[in-house]
Parts: sequence; C-alpha cells; structure tokens
Amino acid sequence: MTDLRFRGAVSPLSRAPGGATLRRPDQKLPRSVDALVARLRPEAPLHCIRPATIEGAARSFLAAFPGETLYAVKCNPEPAVLRALWRGGVRRFDCASEAEVRLVRNMFPDAAIHFMHPVKSRGAIREAWQRQGVRDFVLDSAEELAKLREETGGGEGLGLVVRLALPKGGAMYDLSGKFGAAPADAVALLRAARPHAQKLGVSFHVGSQCLDPSAYSRAIALAAAVIREAGVAVDLLDVGGGFPVAYPDVVPPPLPAFMAAIRQAVAAEGLSGLALWAEPGRALVAAGTSVVLQVQHRRGDALFVNDGVYGALSDAGAPGFRFPVRLLRDSAAPLVACSFFGPTCDSADHMKGPFLLPGDVAEGDWIEVGQLGAYGASLRTAFNGFDRAGIAEVADPPLLETPGYELGKAA
Repeated sequence: MTDLRFRGAVSPLSRAPGGATLRRPDQKLPRSVDALVARLRPEAPLHCIRPATIEGAARSFLAAFPGETLYAVKCNPEPAVLRALWRGGVRRFDCASEAEVRLVRNMFPDAAIHFMHPVKSRGAIREAWQRQGVRDFVLDSAEELAKLREETGGGEGLGLVVRLALPKGGAMYDLSGKFGAAPADAVALLRAARPHAQKLGVSFHVGSQCLDPSAYSRAIALAAAVIREAGVAVDLLDVGGGFPVAYPDVVPPPLPAFMAAIRQAVAAEGLSGLALWAEPGRALVAAGTSVVLQVQHRRGDALFVNDGVYGALSDAGAPGFRFPVRLLRDSAAPLVACSFFGPTCDSADHMKGPFLLPGDVAEGDWIEVGQLGAYGASLRTAFNGFDRAGIAEVADPPLLETPGYELGKAA
C-alpha cells in the first residue's frame, strides 16, 4: 500500500471529511505493524488491515461450504476489506441498506447483490431493483411482501426469501428478538409469495458467534418442517451467518464441524435439491484487522487509551469480548491483567478485559489489539469528537487464528 489514510467515523463510506485523508503517493509505507508504528508514531488509532489473511479466510470458507457464500457487508464495509474478499473468491454480497448496495455495485459491477434486511424503505427497494440490478429480497411479514410486490412491479427475476424466526439460542449475540416470522406465519408467507417469485427461499440466523454446530441442525429441521407444511415448491435454503472465530478465552469447534452439521441436516431433512446459501461476516474478516492504540495514562492496572467502546472496541464493552493484545516494544516484565478506559468523557467507555500485558506498560506505549476486523470499523462513532483513525495495509500474520481456516500470508 502506498498511502496512509486518516478519516472520520461519520459516513465513512460516502465521504472523507475535510483533512481526513493524508495521501503519500511518493512514499512506500512499511508493511509490518511494528515498523509502521515506529515510523509514524501515531497518536490516533491505527487500523492495520491484513489482506492476505482475509483472502485466505474467504478461500477456506468458500472451499468448505457446500453452496453459495454471501459476505455480510455490515460486518466490515471498508473497501480494502471488500477488495481482499473479492480476490479471495467472494462474488456475492449480503447487503442491508441502500448505501451498502451502492457501495458494492460501484466497486464490483458484476457482483451478485442480495438485499437481506427483512424491513426496507420503499425508496431503498426501488433503488436496489431499478438502478442496482438487485433481484433477491428477504421478508418476514405480509406487509413487506406487499411492499416488495408494489415497488418491483412483480418484475421478472424476483427472488423472495422468507426469514424464519428461531427460538432463543446460545450464541454470543442472540438475534431471535427482532426479525423472523413464526413458523405458522412463515408457512403462510411462502404460500403467498410463491406465485410472485421466480425464486423462493427460506432463511434463518442462529445468532452471531455461535459455538454450537448442532444449532444449524436444529434450525434446518425447523425450516424443513415449515417447507413441508407450506406445500409449495421452494428453491433455496439460506443458513445465515453466525460462524464463529477464536478469541483469547474461546476456541470454537473447527469450521469443518459446522459444515458437516449443515450437510447432514440438509440430507436428513430431504432438502438436498435446494440451493444452499450462507451469509458469513465475522468468520471471513475478524482476523483480518488489528487496531494499534496508544496509552495516554495509567492508573493502577487501568490503562486510558485512545480508542474505546465508541470506536473500534464496542464488543469489548458491555458484550465483554476479550481480544488478543501485545505491547509494541520488548519487555521482560511479567504479564498483568489490565482493563482499558476509552478516550471519551463517558464512564461507560470501559473495557474490563482482562487484557494481559507486561507489567511495565506505561503512558506513550503502543498496544496492538487483534481480531477487530468484525464490526471494529463499522460500529465506530464520532462521539466527543474522537473520530479519527488511520488505515494501512500490512503483511503480518493475524494475532490469533481459528481452527479450520488457512489464513494466507503476504509475499
């Protein structure tokens, strides 16, 4: 990469705020995190993207999954990440907004885009259908079906996918409370949608960071029961996302265990003739980005750092995710359990960790935090004006690997 970019968090996909982009076309930046930090000495958070890691994760997932892979753009819409996924073989994208649809279409004119948000504005449907060539839409209500019929005019090629609600599960982020039709309602929706759809499907989501392969088996069995009860021809089954990655206190079952559960359930339920889709996000990009923080103050074992829950570390706040960390200098001091406070004036800007770091960590030190490629960029805000972050591509391996993924390493 030949430039370093700094930009704000507000509308990061559609504009670069004044002064937020620093281009250095005449200089080649170092390709290792340590060398980059030694040279730049950044006082703003620095997002270090590992394209080879993202490409490798994409190739691993595509090779393992027995169907079509749709990347969930909401997980990380950074263009450098999307380009790495494309190089890794991803050609289909799960979009949840008009802006995401436009972003993908502008970057990849030949991509297949699927509008997978169950509740969409009429304007977003028109933009996707009329201008961006989107043909597949998710719904979970009769009202959304009517809206889609009206705004697409029942045009040729319309694909309709009914989102099925699942019982509350054990995933780190349970997604059963907002979207999805109850089984009886899903049956009615499939019957109502069939005359208007060239392609008809059923989808579900077991929840984000799901550690139980059998959750997919149970969801597929429920989807099969709904399909049988509906008594209409269904063309595809979308098993959603939720595929997990490793964190310091979490080693998930390997990727093949999830794929085996899906294959076996599809066969056992007599759904082998259906097209199969998945919508991974975290599984493809989590390991592909780290964030370098600077320590601004130390109070006991609490470190005040320049990013926090209103920035890239949202998951380290209330959800309590732990992330791999390392101090970017040599130290022989024993490790101690640290917590972080972010830069804002809100006392809720607190990350308990624990984050294990050498006991002599001090003001001015830089810390690299890994596994932040999933949602670390997309959930950033501009609260308190702490909205600047640098973005650079590096060749380092990830700080943590997940079983079942062959993560590429840059040449």
